[in-house]
Amino acid sequence: MSEQPGRYQRSFSGMIGAMAVLLLAVGAFVLFRDVNRDDPASPVHAVDYRGPADYARGVATFDLLAPAKLPEGWIATSVNFTQGEEQAWHLGFLTDERHYVGLEQADRPVSGMVEDFVDQEAVQGDDVVVAGKTWETWSDDGDDLALVNDSGGVTTVVVGRVPEETLKAFINTLD
Repeated sequence: MSEQPGRYQRSFSGMIGAMAVLLLAVGAFVLFRDVNRDDPASPVHAVDYRGPADYARGVATFDLLAPAKLPEGWIATSVNFTQGEEQAWHLGFLTDERHYVGLEQADRPVSGMVEDFVDQEAVQGDDVVVAGKTWETWSDDGDDLALVNDSGGVTTVVVGRVPEETLKAFINTLD
């Protein structure tokens, strides 16, 4: 065995140089990946609610509500009409700020609709008048707010995590 050191001399400056090269390689990889990445498509798909609304109006036993025209930037994301003994109508929307607003109608008592679409422990607030009708306000701890109207045994719930004025403006579009 020779007492001679190996051909490769290790030093602190050599280690720093190797780390710098490694960091440059990792940085180049991250930059390359970022430039060549495709952003995933939005999972939100707009639906046409007008055709289902026309059909449901023809068979519903209550005055079915739907917006005549959506507010600017809003998109309809879900629509459903349930036939049978207990008919129900649902429309879901995203506002221009991408907050959810739902419209629910059914021949059910207010208490059941509020439990299902707001919260089991929802708190009733002051009544408001919108579009010539009195609407109850309901809210929960999670910032859900609902305006609820019971007319002719049919309960209408307009709910979302949006300001009350947004819900009122939406109700004014219903026909």
